[in-house]
Amino acid sequence: MNPTMNQTNKIFGTDGVRGRANIEPVTAETALKLGRAAAHVFKNLNPESRSRRRHQIVIGKDTRLSGYMLESALASGILSMGVDVLFIGPLPTPGVARITHSLRADAGIVITASHNPYDDNGLKFFSHDGYKLDDAIEAQIENLVFSGDIDDVRPTAGEIGKAVRIDDALGRYVEFAKRSFPRGQTLEGVTIVVDCAHGAAYKTTPCVLRELGANVIVYGNRPNGTNINAGCGSMHPEQMCHWVQEHNANLGIAHDGDADRVLLCDETGTLIDGDDIMAIAALEMLAEGSLANNTLVSTVMSNAGLDAAIETAGGKVIRTDVGDKNVIDEMLKRGHNFGGEQSGHLIFSDHGTTGDGLVAALQILRIMAAKQKPLSELAKCWSRFPQQLTNIRVTEKKPFEELEDVLDFVAQAEAQLEKEGGRILLRYSGTEPKARLLLEGKDAAMLEQWSKKISGSITAQIGE
Repeated sequence: MNPTMNQTNKIFGTDGVRGRANIEPVTAETALKLGRAAAHVFKNLNPESRSRRRHQIVIGKDTRLSGYMLESALASGILSMGVDVLFIGPLPTPGVARITHSLRADAGIVITASHNPYDDNGLKFFSHDGYKLDDAIEAQIENLVFSGDIDDVRPTAGEIGKAVRIDDALGRYVEFAKRSFPRGQTLEGVTIVVDCAHGAAYKTTPCVLRELGANVIVYGNRPNGTNINAGCGSMHPEQMCHWVQEHNANLGIAHDGDADRVLLCDETGTLIDGDDIMAIAALEMLAEGSLANNTLVSTVMSNAGLDAAIETAGGKVIRTDVGDKNVIDEMLKRGHNFGGEQSGHLIFSDHGTTGDGLVAALQILRIMAAKQKPLSELAKCWSRFPQQLTNIRVTEKKPFEELEDVLDFVAQAEAQLEKEGGRILLRYSGTEPKARLLLEGKDAAMLEQWSKKISGSITAQIGE
């Protein structure tokens, strides 16, 4: 079989492997092949095991029913290549990254579909240092799954790998997360509502907050394999906001299924999203002198008001394409230590290697304590720019430069908006027959005027 990849045998997406469980590529058969391929690649990346023993790969998961099936298949593939498996059970994605590094394993794999419904699942891979794989290593693994190049690599007898369960993985991650909170500071007297989404954080987040002294009211902590993200967690934060008001709590915390995201709620029941968290934390870090290069890394989806607030305080914002992996890559490349997404992926690289919903929540709690202010007051540190988002259904995705007047209108709008710190984004949806037009600026009437002009031109030429 030709090892050259094509669209029909593409496995890795923007964040690992993901899809409907028990349908390709998220099947036991492909998981076994991925296990074999990953074991081979990581074994060859480091000829000598980092643990000085046999090569080891950590496997963690969230709480989906299909996790059992994929865990067994993945482990079988790894073991068949003479690499040991360290099972750590249900643990947040950042916990798997941390355990991989602390146990000196050669790689880590977490079985999760993050914020997706329970009938989906997937695999995220980490290298030995706890960072997500770069595209080149993913391509090597992908090629080996289809090429047949390692079909004859079959260790036998005592060379076959051994699987062991690591009983203290949860405790290790709990202690790691607590270290991101100032030593000697407590959460005594703070009431916190936590919605764990019936996912991987159902034990860890409540445990950490209680050990720091908070009064914790927990929801979404009874996973049954099929209720992950179901009407709860960061995908449905209105539940958290309701409970915060019901219990007269100081703060609400909502995770997604693998807890690499967090959304918060202030004491009034108002949702605090990733942009709010970035504004609060980055401005505090600027004031402390702890924001590396005085720079925040965000994506193109963050509100333009974020840039205005950071720049007014003497910092700057760098934007990447959507995806926490793109944010982390930029941070590593330029030496920045804080970045994130509006959706709630927050990366504090002084405290971890990937998005960590619990660590992000602890940073906001730290600032609340330091300033002796409620979250609603902290969130007033910035103002969102008005937005105008228009979705235009199209019959074809013709390049915008081939549409008459469209890019001219975009350039004119951009010139006007940039004078006041605004911006414009025009792109085609990757999954639907739509063009998406986003305008941001201080003048809502101007946004509406340009939105009608640009979308009208697109509709006239390729609209349904």
